[in-house]
Amino acid sequence: MSKQTYTFKVVGDCKLQADVYGATDGPPRPVVLWFHGGGLITGTRDISSDQQDIFLSAGFVVVAPDYRLAPETKLPSILQDVVDVCAWVRKQGPQLYNIDPERLVVCGASAGGYLALMAGSCLDFRPRALVSFFGYGDIVGDWYAQPAPFYCQLPMVSKEEAYSMTFDHEVATTPPGVNRGRFYRYCRQKGIWLNQVVGHDPVAEPEAFAPYCPIRHVTAEYPPTFLMHGDKDTDVPYEQSVMMAAELVRKGVSCEFVTVKDGPHGFDWKDPIVAKGCQQMVTFVKRHTQT
Repeated sequence: MSKQTYTFKVVGDCKLQADVYGATDGPPRPVVLWFHGGGLITGTRDISSDQQDIFLSAGFVVVAPDYRLAPETKLPSILQDVVDVCAWVRKQGPQLYNIDPERLVVCGASAGGYLALMAGSCLDFRPRALVSFFGYGDIVGDWYAQPAPFYCQLPMVSKEEAYSMTFDHEVATTPPGVNRGRFYRYCRQKGIWLNQVVGHDPVAEPEAFAPYCPIRHVTAEYPPTFLMHGDKDTDVPYEQSVMMAAELVRKGVSCEFVTVKDGPHGFDWKDPIVAKGCQQMVTFVKRHTQT
């Protein structure tokens, strides 16, 4: 599938781009905005062909954007990138790549799933649906505020090595040859992810985190939401999606939740169980993006 790349925002010397897949002539198509994972610290906008195909085969245009990464950029500014790329898709998408701006789905995996859930409350319009694969709705639990047992079983990363992976300027993609995952591991081993990503201490300033927990902002007007999570996830606890699904149901929001039995963090998109869940997801988002 051909790819078109656009610059949707420039902040200082940091250029934010978006890759667009599936643009065609004919009637305007619904659009999926896909946010990548990486703990808000690492990753790139590259979306695998398997992930693309899930949506392209269902008739969607796929837009995969950059967003600025922590710790150089803190969460409020990262969320501003989410707001800005959504606005760009709705304003420019009809002319540039033939989408229907009213039929927008916000989707992502892991940290990208978190950003998708945040889109349910931080945008000035209501997406037709949200999709979170192994994402999270509450960032202030012990799982992020304390050293993570899983990561502490791995070889420890030194502070010197960790900070050698950071920069004195903002970045919107992981530079070649730089293993930002080492900095993420260090943050999880030390229990300082929240400090590094949000810029506040969860013990001293717990109220500073309330705006950034999607589960606290669910109302009856929250967009229809599809959740999918493996129950053996060693990075983002499975309970994060369990709790988010329960809150959505409690508030009367259209919601479907698929558990991938024995599923880890990250999916093999060709696995039959995962593929079946993705087909359920496609049915869900198509239902909510009908004209």
